[in-house]
Amino acid sequence: MLTGGVVGRVVVGASCLAIAFASPASADTLQEALTQAYLDNPTLEAARATLRATDENVPIERASGLPDLSSTVSVTEALIQNSTNFFQPDRVLSVGIDLGVPIYSGGAVKNAVRAAEERVEAGRADLRGTESAIFTQVVAAYMDVLRGQALVGLSSNQVEVLTVNVQATSDRFEIGDVTRTDVAQSEARLALARGDLRSAQANLIAAREDYIALVGEAPTNLQAPPPLPGLPEEMETAVDIALANNPDLLAAKERAQAAGYEIDVAGASRLPRLRIVSGYDYQNFLGSVPDALTDPLDPDSPVIASSQTATAAQAGVVLSIPLFQGGRPAALQRQAQARASAALENIVATERDVIAQVRSAWSSWQAALAIIESSQTAVSAAELSLEGVRAENSIGNRTVLDVLNAEQELLTSRVELVTARRNAYVAGFSLLAAMGRAEARDLGLLSEGVLYDPIENYDRVRDRIWDWDRDPEPVIMTTRTVDVPAPDASIPPADEIQLDPEY
Repeated sequence: MLTGGVVGRVVVGASCLAIAFASPASADTLQEALTQAYLDNPTLEAARATLRATDENVPIERASGLPDLSSTVSVTEALIQNSTNFFQPDRVLSVGIDLGVPIYSGGAVKNAVRAAEERVEAGRADLRGTESAIFTQVVAAYMDVLRGQALVGLSSNQVEVLTVNVQATSDRFEIGDVTRTDVAQSEARLALARGDLRSAQANLIAAREDYIALVGEAPTNLQAPPPLPGLPEEMETAVDIALANNPDLLAAKERAQAAGYEIDVAGASRLPRLRIVSGYDYQNFLGSVPDALTDPLDPDSPVIASSQTATAAQAGVVLSIPLFQGGRPAALQRQAQARASAALENIVATERDVIAQVRSAWSSWQAALAIIESSQTAVSAAELSLEGVRAENSIGNRTVLDVLNAEQELLTSRVELVTARRNAYVAGFSLLAAMGRAEARDLGLLSEGVLYDPIENYDRVRDRIWDWDRDPEPVIMTTRTVDVPAPDASIPPADEIQLDPEY
């Protein structure tokens, strides 16, 4: 579960007073962002709708094995009668009802239903993969906003520090303590710092826009992320878990299983088919059949009223045995076999991708952790170095350029530390996603009753056979962001950087 707080706190000095990784009293959390995306992300909602469409393939295929009942009604008016037929009615109302019951179809229906069920399982795995991908994007966007706020804070502080340096250097130039070159060097560094601040502000705005697009709401005061759950101790363990749980790999296996059933479906077209058929027909001549004489040769014989209706019923068994179809069944089966071969190869290709994803994410995670450790050392050393260079500059043993270089080294170390912490968290979450453990159920975002259950819709539609049964008209379920105000580059005040959860 994504619960808990940070286990370490790194204070990097007064220059980071504006960095927004502190935990305000009222702020967004990563769990809240993931929950909001789970409930309101349009890509995820579309994936759920796509799975519901896939669910319908099961009743569609099953319908081929169920009885079919049809009725025909026709009214015919004779415009010109055959002159040699004296008993042809002028008009006829015909009503027919036909019932057909399939008994044997060579296994086509059974295997088609099995294939559809396997594709439903593959669709569920695809939905899991989409959910993991969305969550990974949300985590990256969340951490990008935090990093962006931190970098804006660092850049703003650097501009303030260099502004003071320029003023101090100018004052010393007035009294002849430094040269014009020293002033120019200070002014150049200040101009570069202002440019860096503009870039950091633009990147922060872009990160906030990405967050809005994924979550549907603007980020406010984001809290430090909680520890990541279930990260393995060894890369081999991560690979084993991924091979057993990665949704993309599971989906590929289900599709290969479905393709195997479809080979049998194609082959069934060369087998006999057996149906029970029955029908009932009713005709009404609507008074258009004239009455007949008892003795057609005696015009004075009594008149007999003609029947104006007729009925008929029939029942039977129809056995259809294909003898020659121009090679179509064999071609269909070869085609299905080729598709099954492709599906089997896709399993290997997906497995390779999964292994590569896990190993890459593991490597990135470990590298970022190492960079964090070295960057913390670098920050401490750079702070001490800057303090010493400033002291030596005050007694003339160091130049203004030495001070500027020391300030730049400290800024670079702090930026690298912030970036490494962001990269470590994102890489760790990407590793969980590749392992198949980065979904709402794994992260404990919502209770079981609130989580989307794909089986519920499958059970709802699986056995529905009424032709006029339909769902409500589709409507947009997620919210638009056109009314969300455009973000700016302002950052909340903070006293500390809190970027060191248990990765």
